Amino acid sequence: MILSFHPCFTADKNIICAGRKPCSDDLEQIKHADAVILPQGCSETLYRMAKKNCKNVFPNYDARFEYPGKTGQILLFQKTGTAHPASKIFTSLSYLCDHDGNIKNEKFLFTYPFVLKLGWGGEGETVYLVKTQSDLKYFIEKIKEYEKSGQKGFLLQEYIESGNKSLRTVTIGEKTISYWRIQKNPDSFCAGLSQGATIEFDMEPELVRLAEAKAKEFCNKTGINLAGFDFIFSLNNPDKKPLFLEINYFFGRTGLGGSEKYYKILNKEIRKWLKSLNKY
Repeated sequence: MILSFHPCFTADKNIICAGRKPCSDDLEQIKHADAVILPQGCSETLYRMAKKNCKNVFPNYDARFEYPGKTGQILLFQKTGTAHPASKIFTSLSYLCDHDGNIKNEKFLFTYPFVLKLGWGGEGETVYLVKTQSDLKYFIEKIKEYEKSGQKGFLLQEYIESGNKSLRTVTIGEKTISYWRIQKNPDSFCAGLSQGATIEFDMEPELVRLAEAKAKEFCNKTGINLAGFDFIFSLNNPDKKPLFLEINYFFGRTGLGGSEKYYKILNKEIRKWLKSLNKY
């Protein structure tokens, strides 16, 4: 029996768990299932329940929950020896500066400009370019306000000059779709679509192949089979090595042709995954 919690994938048994915690009835259905299909937005509670009680679960979110947020992703990159911009993780502001906002050790900082990323958020909303000491003081005050509400954790990262472009490589099961995001506004730091970037599909295919190979290698190491990976290439590095920026377990679908096309791809890849298990 195939059990689906995904509203857009029809299986032998279908359950909607959105907006509520999984219950004992859900657990019993999972225990009797040969495979469980979960939505992208599944809670950690539902995921842990499915993984504990069924050996076949899609998608594989082990890395998502074991290495949460942007800070967790850096730890995962470090553990797997994955190339990424040099980064320093801080679990709270108190490790970086004193109560008055003075930096405890200048070695904690990168040469200006550098990047500051809060441990949460998406679409570039919590990613900032720190150009000066005044910028840093401003962002320190911003972090203080977040920490008052219980949101902690951030990282500092070296700034890589990439020509204001990044490559999004999306892994859906065994399928990979890649596209460039080009930020043509020189005053805008982020190359995300929500920040005004545009999409290019046919640019620099050699670099795309390099990134896709690295994404596949990373997925083989971590088990990830549904995520969008962001890469940049340094303009100052002649070897054109792709650098991982982030893992996006929730990703936009514009570059995939829209939601309808995305769900067709997802359904096809889930069926292929089930067929590989001899369950469909």
